[in-house]
Amino acid sequence: IHGNTQLEIGWTVGAAAILIFLTVFTFLLLDDVKNPAASQIDAEGNPVAASNVYAATDQPSPPGDGATMNIRVVGQQYAWTFYYPDVEGEERVYAYNDMYVPVGMTITLDVQATDVAHSWWIPELGGKADAVPGYTNKTWFRIPLDAIPEGEDRVIYEGQCAELCGRNHADMVARVIGLPFDEWQAWREQKAEDLATAEEEAAERREELQSEEESQ
Repeated sequence: IHGNTQLEIGWTVGAAAILIFLTVFTFLLLDDVKNPAASQIDAEGNPVAASNVYAATDQPSPPGDGATMNIRVVGQQYAWTFYYPDVEGEERVYAYNDMYVPVGMTITLDVQATDVAHSWWIPELGGKADAVPGYTNKTWFRIPLDAIPEGEDRVIYEGQCAELCGRNHADMVARVIGLPFDEWQAWREQKAEDLATAEEEAAERREELQSEEESQ
């Protein structure tokens, strides 16, 4: 069996050329990977969706003008919980998976997790924010006042967890629902009443079960 010098040189040079190309291409893109661009901001300071959405820790600070509201976002397998503070700072109102917010208001988010790493992502409202146990990540958005379509009473933005977090990861979806401020207030008051009623009923049921156990 005789060797083929030309063929051996050919595949050696070809493999070397591929390796050089991959090396150069990697270093050309390395800066964009290490230092991703922040979410784009329009002239009024509102985050807008970019053609490429990045996770970034150097997001611009939320605008200082106008009212703001902070919501604590907690991810856990496989749902999102949103905690709303009242005027006294207590978190008496909370909701699952659907975040209701007033349009025109800057919403700041404290993103957390209780079990494994998740990632909060509503593409049309900016970049991703990782939810990591033991750490609070911060992000923000503001839905423009004119975002509600004509003839509609709300605007809805859909998203989901963007970090593989378990077997039901694909089911961990979320929505941000923008309402006029007065309608958002009505939603919040109704939600507070529903939660209070549910807590009272649960307390009564616990008392009934305790009485039944004692009678036995």
